Amino acid sequence: MPPSVSNFTSAWATRAVIACLSCLIVLLLEWQRPELVTRLDEGLRDVFIRIVADPTPEDRVTIIDIDEASLGEIGPWPWPRQRVADLVEILLSNYGARAVGLDIVFPDPGEAQGDARLASLAAHAPLNLAQIFDYTPRQLAILQGTLAGGLNPQPHHGGVSAYGYIANHAGLAGARCIGNIGYLPDADGVLRHTPGLTRYQGQDYLHFASALLACSDSVRRVTPGNAEGLWRIPYTHTLSAYTVISAADILRESAPRSLIAGRYVLVGSSSLGLGDRVGTPLASLSSGVMVHAASLSGLLDLAEGRARTPWSGRVWLLLWSVLSIALAAVCIARLSAWGGMLLLLGLVTAWLGLAFAAVARQAEWSVTAPLWAYFFMLVVAIPHEWWQTQRKSRHLLTTFSHYVAQPVLDEMVRLGMKRSLEPTQREITVLIADMEGYTRNTSSLSLEDAATLTKDFLGCLTRPVLAWRGTLDKYSGDGLVAFWGAPLACPDQADRAVNAALEILVEVDAFNARRQRGGFAPVRVRIGIESGRALVGDLGTAFRSTYTAVGDCINFASRLESAARDLPTQLLIGSAANGQLTQHQTASLGLITLRGTETTIEVFAVRPGEIAARHCADQTKLLT
Repeated sequence: MPPSVSNFTSAWATRAVIACLSCLIVLLLEWQRPELVTRLDEGLRDVFIRIVADPTPEDRVTIIDIDEASLGEIGPWPWPRQRVADLVEILLSNYGARAVGLDIVFPDPGEAQGDARLASLAAHAPLNLAQIFDYTPRQLAILQGTLAGGLNPQPHHGGVSAYGYIANHAGLAGARCIGNIGYLPDADGVLRHTPGLTRYQGQDYLHFASALLACSDSVRRVTPGNAEGLWRIPYTHTLSAYTVISAADILRESAPRSLIAGRYVLVGSSSLGLGDRVGTPLASLSSGVMVHAASLSGLLDLAEGRARTPWSGRVWLLLWSVLSIALAAVCIARLSAWGGMLLLLGLVTAWLGLAFAAVARQAEWSVTAPLWAYFFMLVVAIPHEWWQTQRKSRHLLTTFSHYVAQPVLDEMVRLGMKRSLEPTQREITVLIADMEGYTRNTSSLSLEDAATLTKDFLGCLTRPVLAWRGTLDKYSGDGLVAFWGAPLACPDQADRAVNAALEILVEVDAFNARRQRGGFAPVRVRIGIESGRALVGDLGTAFRSTYTAVGDCINFASRLESAARDLPTQLLIGSAANGQLTQHQTASLGLITLRGTETTIEVFAVRPGEIAARHCADQTKLLT
C-alpha cells in the first residue's frame, strides 16, 4: 500500500478508535454511575432546579407551621393531644381543608381524651398520620410503636427495604390513612429521592404524600418510584410558592379561609428546636414538611396529567452520543484546533439544552456522561489532529524544501500552507536551462569526472534560481526546469527569471574558468524563458507525487532553449515573457518556428551591454 494511502487509513482508523472509546465512556458512566459522576450530575440538576423552579403560588397545598411564634404562644412541644386534635378539627371543619397530613409521629400515648379524638379523626376523617421507617441495617433494629397501613406487595412496583421503624402508639393503629416520612439522603446529604414504597416484612407501605392523596376520593391513587422503589422528588416550585400559616393563627382562627379551603394541608414544624431540618436542591437547610409539600405537588401533577412518570432516556442518550461523537470525529479532522474546540463547545451547549429539557420532563439520564466523552475528545482527538496537521506540515515543508528557496518557504509558512499543494491555474514564467552537447562533453571522461561535471554544472544552474526565489520543478539529466509565480504570486516573475538566467551565465563562465585551469574543456549552457498559464500543484499519484507545472509555456521554453543552439545567444526569451519585462533591455532576434511545431513566435535576447555589465558586477561579487 502506498505510504500516503497507508497514512490516510491509519489516521481514520485512529479517529474511529477515539470515537468508539468516547461512546464507551458514555455507556460506562450512564450504566455504572460512579460516585464522582453522580455528584456532578446531581449538582448540575440542583442548579437547573433552582433556575427553573416556579415561583407562582401553589394553590393546591398549604403548610401549617408549628413555628417559634406558635411555641411561644401556645407552649413548648409536645403539645397536649387535645390541642393537636383541635388543630386538625379546625382545619377540616371550620376551614374546609380537603385532607390534612400530620408530619408528626406519636410513638407514646398522651392524655386519653386527646388520643381518642385523634384516633377517631384518623379512622373517619381525611387525616393522614405519619410513621418513620429506618433504612439502615443495625445490630439492634429500631422497633418502636405499632405499624399500620401495610399493603400486599404490588407486582409492578419495587419497594425499598426497611430494617426498623418508629410508628404511632397502638391507640392510633386504626388510622385509615398513614404514610412514611422516613427518607434516604444522597451521599452529599441532600434529599433528592424518597422511597415511593417501603417494603418491610412482606408488606408495602406508602410514602407520606401518596397516603395523603389516598385520603381524597377525588384523586386517583399514584404510586411513584422506579424499579428499586425510589422516586426523585420533583422540586418544581420555589419554597416561597407555598402558603405557610402559623399554627397559632389556625387555633385562633385568624387566618383567611381562602388559603385553606379545598386544599391539601400539611402540618409540620420549622422550629429549630424540633430538629426537622433537611438539605434539598432548593436550600441547604429547610424544614422536612417542605419536602413533603414538593412531593405532594409532584404527585398532584402526575394525577392531573401535568407531568409524566420518570423515564431513563437511555436510548435517546445513546443515540445523541453516537451521532454527536461521529460528527465531532469527522469535523475535527477538517477543522483547526480552535475550530475543533468551538465545535465541542457547541455540542456541550446543545447537549445541556437537550439534557435539561428532558430533565424537566423527568428523564433520569446522566447529564454529564456525554460531557465526559467530549472532554476525552478535547484531550485526545484534538491533540491527535494537531499532531496530524504538524506531520502534514512537516511533510509539506520537506517537500517544498526540495523545490523552493528558504525565503519562499518561510513566506509560505507565514501565509499558511493549507492549499499550497492543490493544483491550480497560475500565470508563471518558466526557465529551462541545459548543457549543450552533454554526451559529447562526457564521452571522453571517466565516470567519476562525468558525475562531477554534472553535479557542479547543476549547481551553477540551481543557485541563481533559488537566489531569485524561483521554484525548482525538476532536473532533466544535465539541465533543470524552474518557474516563478507559484506557489507564491510574483508580479515581477519575468524579470526575476531573466536575473537568474544572467547569473547562471556568470556562474557557468566561472565554472568554465576553473575547468580550463584543470585541463578540461569548457561547456556551454542554453537557456529558454517564456511566460503563460499553467496548471501548477501536486500532480502526482498515490504511488508518487511531485510539485510541478504543466502547460504550453513549459513546452515553448523548452523549444526556445533548443533554438538557442542555432542563434548567437545563450539566453532566448519568448514574446510573452518579454512583454512582462520592466528591468531589462532586450533586442528582437526575429521570428522563428519552434522545432516540432508549426508555431512561429518572435524571440528576444538581452542586449549585450546589459550582459557585460551584469557579468562584471557578478564577477566582482564572486571575487569579494
